Amino acid sequence: MPLMNQKRKALLVLEDGGVFEGFAFAGDGETMGEVVFNTGMTGYQEVITDPSYKGQIVAMTYPLVGNYGINDEDMESAGIHLEGFVVKEYQPHPSNWRMSKSLKSFLESYGKIGIEGIDTRALTRRLRLSGAMKGIISTQSKDIRSLLQKVKACPGLIGRDLVREVSCTTPYLWKNGEAKLEKLPVRKSAQKLRVAVLDCGVKYNILRLLEKNGCEVFVFPASSSGKDILALNPDGVLLSNGPGDPAALPYIVDTARDVIGKVPVFGICLGHQIIGQALGGYTEKLKFGHHGINQPVKNVDTGRVEITSQNHGFVVVPESVDKKAKETYYNLNDKTSEGMRMSQAFSVQYHPEAAPGPRDTEYLFAQFVELMKKGKGKKK
Repeated sequence: MPLMNQKRKALLVLEDGGVFEGFAFAGDGETMGEVVFNTGMTGYQEVITDPSYKGQIVAMTYPLVGNYGINDEDMESAGIHLEGFVVKEYQPHPSNWRMSKSLKSFLESYGKIGIEGIDTRALTRRLRLSGAMKGIISTQSKDIRSLLQKVKACPGLIGRDLVREVSCTTPYLWKNGEAKLEKLPVRKSAQKLRVAVLDCGVKYNILRLLEKNGCEVFVFPASSSGKDILALNPDGVLLSNGPGDPAALPYIVDTARDVIGKVPVFGICLGHQIIGQALGGYTEKLKFGHHGINQPVKNVDTGRVEITSQNHGFVVVPESVDKKAKETYYNLNDKTSEGMRMSQAFSVQYHPEAAPGPRDTEYLFAQFVELMKKGKGKKK
């Protein structure tokens, strides 16, 4: 392993003037984004391929990253979407029987920068106290004043529509665990429920679990209208996770309004925020967000505490949807809203599909199936 002084130096500069020195283990150049921390001990591959991290630089709080490499099975999208990756210590000699490549080669294949040697405990503490903030990673410049000017000038997440940058551009069928560019049969299967997924940055495990639960899955671009989706005659609609500010997505909110009440609807993360707005509510930004696989939520109906995987920086303000939806879950750390239900629709702020994370709430996919079956029975 090369000595630290032989590695390429890198700087992480925050918009509040904070400077963290480290070394590049992957990539070269400069990249900017909102800096957030993720508390997962494992699952870095799922994190970096989650489209919800578009526009963000992610710092892992677990100190050793890269030790099991990258494999072909744990992809959550077709590529990498985050802007930069920060770790305490990178393991350059991964070992795992499922491994197909190293984290370094994977990041570099998508032109992404990975840096190590950063004091991630100090960085996390700064973000917890001050809140998520913009930052810049550079392997090219040591001019802190110049880097600070660049990061202050770059746009933040508020008001930005990042969904258009991660959504598919052509509808596709999800079949046998992969995307297929073929038309869905006009005639519906008698054995399977047809689900239309609005791709706001959908994770593959959502699609895998829908198929596992016996659904015929068709994925639409985020720009699709309610008319486009309902023309498929779906038994249900799923509004997916995704990046950026939910308040910057009025066209998706319009689509949600068009389908809610006509077919059962399930919203996940950004999809939950979209439904909240479709009901006339509004969202607000959290101080440093929830990013990790150990967030406790309470099920209001059962009183059960469930451990969830989460990745979001915005939340629905419960009072704004009061009397229009029933709160179903709330976060035990900060009491923020984590779910709501209406007669033919329900949504959660967390990720029931996990990947990475615990599977405590995977049962929600079965609940969605039951809701569609009931809806299908009423049509008959």
